[in-house]
Formats: sequence, structure tokens, C-alpha cells
Amino acid sequence: MPLSMPSPSLAPSPVLTPPPSLTHRAVDSDRRRTSASAILRSVLAHGPVARSTIARLTGLSPASVTDHCNRLTALGLIREAATLRRSNGVGRPHVPVDLDDSRFVVGGVHVAVPYTTVALLDLRGRVVAERRLNHGERVKEGDVLANAAAGLRALLADTPGRVPLSVGLATGGWVDRDSGTIVEHPLLGWRDVRAREVIHALTGLPVHVDGHARALVNGERLFGRTAGAGRSLLHLFVGNVVDAAFATHDEVHHGPRSQSGAIAHLPLAGGTERCDCGRTGCLQAELSERTLCRRAREAGIIRTADPMHILAAAADGDPVAVRLLLHRARMVGRAAGLLLDVLNPDTVVVTEMGAVHREDCLAALREEVGPDRAAAVVPTSFPDSVLAVAGGSVALDVLYRDPLSAPSNTPSSTPSIRSSTASPGTI
Repeated sequence: MPLSMPSPSLAPSPVLTPPPSLTHRAVDSDRRRTSASAILRSVLAHGPVARSTIARLTGLSPASVTDHCNRLTALGLIREAATLRRSNGVGRPHVPVDLDDSRFVVGGVHVAVPYTTVALLDLRGRVVAERRLNHGERVKEGDVLANAAAGLRALLADTPGRVPLSVGLATGGWVDRDSGTIVEHPLLGWRDVRAREVIHALTGLPVHVDGHARALVNGERLFGRTAGAGRSLLHLFVGNVVDAAFATHDEVHHGPRSQSGAIAHLPLAGGTERCDCGRTGCLQAELSERTLCRRAREAGIIRTADPMHILAAAADGDPVAVRLLLHRARMVGRAAGLLLDVLNPDTVVVTEMGAVHREDCLAALREEVGPDRAAAVVPTSFPDSVLAVAGGSVALDVLYRDPLSAPSNTPSSTPSIRSSTASPGTI
């Protein structure tokens, strides 16, 4: 009896693959992007540096290094240094290359609970200009973002000759990097704020958005004390918002919809503060600057909600102010120890007011972590500009990962921030 033919519905479906030419182009594009990134970061870390040294540092061929250096020079990101160098004092002198940090800047926006920080940063992550914009009584997302765009325009007007490449926005809460959305910021009362879309409409510039702890991890690995180390790094941010970020092998972990780092409701041993969630001892309820300021007001140290006034009182010798800051530092040390137990990073960077500005607070924090791990805990590399660096690092991380996407260094293609004060529209 003859075998019947298989039903068409049961026949194997053909495997669809992109044409080889498209696949090769994609792979080649990724390779060029990765190589350009490695070269620009080598120049950042070692410049002025000879092309032959870049080839040795990156493992790329001299021809590839020369080609990419020409591309980066055309983009205006690097330039040949004025001083020639000889290899071991003999042979033809090398013409080293260095970052061209004289022209381009990125805009940085950090939205905190009481105010927004706007800044301009150069290609080395240094703050060129900075301004604080108080929120006032009502924190409407449209007003805050419109004021931030206007603040950036004002900074650029005051720094002639600087050309903006892009804008980075950082804030606490749940921030979805891929969609550029502040999904939820409970302390501001914000939900589903399309920050990238709004800031782009107001400035005309490319806009990148991320959580401030992740932004500061990128700032540390690019411009901080641990830059270029390639080690695992944890950042613990303790302000009004308490959150964290973790990076390993030069990659910051984001998780699905960028929800990683939400540690506000982790229980803290010894905590006594009642949290909005109904529990006692949650990290954010115990450690936030709001809690610190409330305790200081109850003790009669300050009358404001500005934690810097507590620092000032401690500097003047007020024993209660010192006690409050030391207690908070020890509790932050417990939080750092908890995260060290879970993630075991090489380094923990802490952004916390007391540990940043007072040696006794840093010592108390490290003592709580324990002698075996105390050396792994360090304060932020940006004590005087941490919020400005957070915003700018969001944009600079993108630039250093894909420098070939920067606008060409020509008058027709170089971006400029819009002077329009158009309505930000629906958020």
C-alpha cells in the first residue's frame, strides 16, 4: 500500500534568516562600535597617548587604531596633542592623541525631591557649569522638566563656545531606561512621566534617562577612582531616596524594565521608623534625609528641611548633630554590609552626606561593615558635584559606548539646544 504524502500543515516550516549581507553589516557595525569605544576610553584614561600604545592597550591592529582615530578626530572627540613623544628617546617621534574637551558638552539633569540640578559636563565628566532649581510648593512634572530645559539653555548662554551633544537625566525611583520613562517616583508623586520625550521636545537634543544610582556607577567607572579597573562595583545612594546599582564586567545590571536596585523596603536591623508600607525599619524610611531632618528639628538643631544645616551644626561642634550623623552612618554601614553579603562586589561606593563630608562618619560606617570588608567601602568620587555628575553620566555613558553615533563636527550637523519655550505637552 503506497505511503501517503505528509499533510502540508505538518511539513517543517522553513527557517527564516536575514540575508548574509545584512548579517555581516550588523556584525561589522557592532565591531566598529566596540572598537571605537575601546579607543576613546583608552584616550580618556591615558591621553595624551600614542596610537601604538592604544593598539597595545586595546589589542587592535595599528591600522584599525589609525582609522578609528581619524574618525574620532573628524567627529571632534579627539585631537592630536601639541607635544611630540619619542619611543625610548629614539626613532621618529609619535604624535599622541588626547580628548578634545574644549568644545563639546553634555547636559545633565538630576531631579531630586526638593530641587532639580542642571549642569554642563565636558567629555572628561568635569562640571563646566551648574545651577540648582528649587521646586517650590508643588512639584508638577511638566513644570519641573520645562524649568530644567530652560535652565540648560541659560547655562549654555553663559558658556559661549560650548556645543551640546545630548542630555542625560537621572532621578530616583523606578526609571525605565529603554523607554525613557520615570515609571514611578513615590516621593514626587510621579507616575509614567515620559521624560525623554518631553526634554527632547523642549531642547531638540538626544535625551537619555536612567536611575541616579546606575548613572553614578557609570560615572565612577568612567571618571572616578575605580575607572578602568574592570571590577565589580556596587553603588549605594542615600538621600531622600535610598537605592542601589550593581555593575560587573563593565556592565550595569538593569533587570526587566530597569527595576533593579529597588532596596527602599529592605528591612534594616535596629530600624525604628514606621514606613508608608506599614512595616518598621525599611531602609528608606530609616535612612532618608527627610527622617534625618525631622529628628534634627525635634532635637531643636535646625528649623529647616535642609540636611546641610545639620552638617554645619556638627562642624560647629553641636554634639547632638554629631550624634545624629554618626547614628545614620552606622545604619548605612549595616545596609552596605547587607548588600555586600548578597552581591560580594570588589568595591562599594557610598553616596551619603555624612560619609562624604566627615571622616568620623566614614569611619563609623566602615566599622559597622566590619574590619575584613571595611577597605572595600569608599565614598563617592564626586563629593562636590554628585548630582550634576549623575545627570551628565547618563549621556556620557552612551557617548563612550557608541562614539561613532556622535554628530559630525560640521556646522550643519552639530546639534544646538532649542530656544523655544514650547509647552511640554501631555506627560
